[in-house]
Amino acid sequence: MGKIIGSYIFPHPPLIVPEVGQGAEARVIRTVEAAKKAAKSIAGKKPSTIIVITPHAPLFQEYIYISDAKVLKGNLEKFRAKDVSLAYENNLDLVEKIISISKKHGISAGGIEPGLFRGFWDLNKLDHGAIVPLYYIDKEYKDFKLVHMSITNYPLEKLYKFGTCISEAVKNSDENVVIVASSDLSHRLTHDGPYGYSEYGEKFDNLIVDCIKEKNIKEILSIDDDFREEAGECGLASIVIMLGALDRYETEPEFFSYEGPYGVGYMVSRINVIKEKTAEKTEIYDKNSYVSLAKKALETYVITGEIIGVSNDLPDEMLKNKAGTFVSIKKNGELRGCIGTILPTKENIALEIISNAISSGTRDPRFNAVREDELDSLSYSVDVLLEPEPIDSIEDLDVKKYGVIVRAGFRTGLLLPNLEGVDTPEEQVSIALRKAGISPKENYSMERFEVIRYGE
Repeated sequence: MGKIIGSYIFPHPPLIVPEVGQGAEARVIRTVEAAKKAAKSIAGKKPSTIIVITPHAPLFQEYIYISDAKVLKGNLEKFRAKDVSLAYENNLDLVEKIISISKKHGISAGGIEPGLFRGFWDLNKLDHGAIVPLYYIDKEYKDFKLVHMSITNYPLEKLYKFGTCISEAVKNSDENVVIVASSDLSHRLTHDGPYGYSEYGEKFDNLIVDCIKEKNIKEILSIDDDFREEAGECGLASIVIMLGALDRYETEPEFFSYEGPYGVGYMVSRINVIKEKTAEKTEIYDKNSYVSLAKKALETYVITGEIIGVSNDLPDEMLKNKAGTFVSIKKNGELRGCIGTILPTKENIALEIISNAISSGTRDPRFNAVREDELDSLSYSVDVLLEPEPIDSIEDLDVKKYGVIVRAGFRTGLLLPNLEGVDTPEEQVSIALRKAGISPKENYSMERFEVIRYGE
């Protein structure tokens, strides 16, 4: 049985390679020394395989590229250091396992057909995001196979889930694996930097450094896309995939260095793997269980016509509690279906999610039923509704915090909280009334409710 024996965050500025920096690396000496320290640490573990996750390998929309060439090689010729050249045997058995397990979890990953992008990428070639950390590792230790993979634009939680697929693949192998997340942080730390200045740059870097030190994975997964874009980060996805791969392990972080004199944040850290957890799931994985269950329910129904049963290994809160739930489905960021229940109609939350996921994908009257060829492009969120409470005035609403229910006779309309494009309570109530077929001039009652949202 294989295992992950260590994980590291390396930055990837070519200038920390002396043949490239030509003396400029002296300004980031803390990063250089930390990279050497991390490389010696990896050598001491003697991994049979190193997995490098880099944002500079071929990048596709909703597809994680994993190099499938027999030999992985590259150099820093584009940085005027052609003599810095590395080559490794690819661990194709492990690559195949990662691809297969990811597919079972609805995550697209793999290689690229030879010649398909000829002229754009040499698919055998290691990018600088891989070569820079490997440059230091190679000086200390060479006896390993390599797995080289890129990132994609999946939501952070799905990238984290992909990391758990890597972990499962490693467990099903005979490999002792070290994972390297190649990641620069903000590129907008200074006015004279290559990408300009943003006040969010330093905030982003401080947040990531603190979260790594404190093992605060929840905070990392909650980072929104606007914050990432404003900070000009490069490699958060690499870190999140690595953290997902560590989901089943007890870990202890060790911070080596951080600096950003060229306007780009460079962090070097080691996350020590202590042992495999006795519990099968962590809290974060449990929260993903809500979304995973909705996804599995719809996919199974669309492909086979069958309604899945409830597994006993789901979190207790899903098996023992009752609540209304809403399942929302999006395709390419656009709504593809949303149906739910205000109050519980099933004996537990899990059954409620299964029923509403199928209804959202196949019975929402605004859309055609989801087809099998669409399944890989869908994303899901699950809202668990807390008990509604009556309100007397629209002033009691807050569109970010509360959803609203409007009632008149047998007609009922509901709108969830914190929806894109709904900015005021007046808009919220107006939409809910339209959904219920209630005129604003009629007498109607209102209730507000909070939700616990899982997923996007």
